[in-house]
Amino acid sequence: MEKIEISLLLLLAAALPLSAQRVETVPFGDFEHWTVRHIKESALIGGEVKTLYVLGPDEVIEGNKAYDYARTPWASSNAYARVSGVTKTSLSVEPDEGPTGKCARLSTVYASCKVAGLVEIQVLATGALYWGRMYEPITGVRDPYANMDWGIPFTGHPEALLVDYKAELPATGKLVRGTTFRKTEFPGEDPCQVMLLLQRRWEDAEGNIHAERVGTAFLRIGRTTGGWVRNRRIPVWYGDASRQSGYRPYMGLITGANTLYATNSKGRRVPVREEGWADAGTASTHAVLQISSGCQGGFTGAPGNTLWVDNLRMEYAR
Repeated sequence: MEKIEISLLLLLAAALPLSAQRVETVPFGDFEHWTVRHIKESALIGGEVKTLYVLGPDEVIEGNKAYDYARTPWASSNAYARVSGVTKTSLSVEPDEGPTGKCARLSTVYASCKVAGLVEIQVLATGALYWGRMYEPITGVRDPYANMDWGIPFTGHPEALLVDYKAELPATGKLVRGTTFRKTEFPGEDPCQVMLLLQRRWEDAEGNIHAERVGTAFLRIGRTTGGWVRNRRIPVWYGDASRQSGYRPYMGLITGANTLYATNSKGRRVPVREEGWADAGTASTHAVLQISSGCQGGFTGAPGNTLWVDNLRMEYAR
């Protein structure tokens, strides 16, 4: 009898770490629901009606309208642009069939068109989903991050992200930078990426937005997977992530050319100035969550990179 009681106690003790966690699905993180948008491009480049997707409520939107991001926390690299009077779209994120229903497919692709059937324009687009919104229509390609409002209000304290994914990456060892009429190639790699940044933000009297990094979580996928990877756990590090044994330079504070933008209380788009690491006990005010088929920044990457994601969740302590 004593041996049976000891065995039962051991079994209960082994089960405690599992019951000490709770898992919550991120809004629309099952990737089952998508808004379909039909946008007509300019006659100068063919005048076709193109389909774009938003990870959000099931609905169909007809016409060249800016999307209302009050419906969903998610924006994407799918672009509705009107540059110099010409309306153009770009599709790099769309629903696909996954292991448990629908999933998201993110691809690094060329957004190309011929003007008046003669002059071909190619811009490289990395497929990305992120928390925030896109300012539409896009009116230029000079600073892609300035067209995005990065992050949403967030006060949670997750211990990890959980995600299912599959990746295909061409093993060329080459990167391409493609902007309008220019295309250059150079050596390099372009891993897919899942990133969660928790920040404490505040605004000064001039409307500048400042931030401290509260929490950091990164996953880089540098090779083709042999199928779906299920329940991948990405831990969130609190405090100074640079002191963690697994820290890499790309996990550092976001500054310089990679600076993100947000809308201040005056309605202006301004840089989010990430100025330091917060103490481990600091509460966050905002979260930046991004999933992308590459990590090289605007208009640079490896054409053909494809990332499928499904079942995005957050793990919390009970």
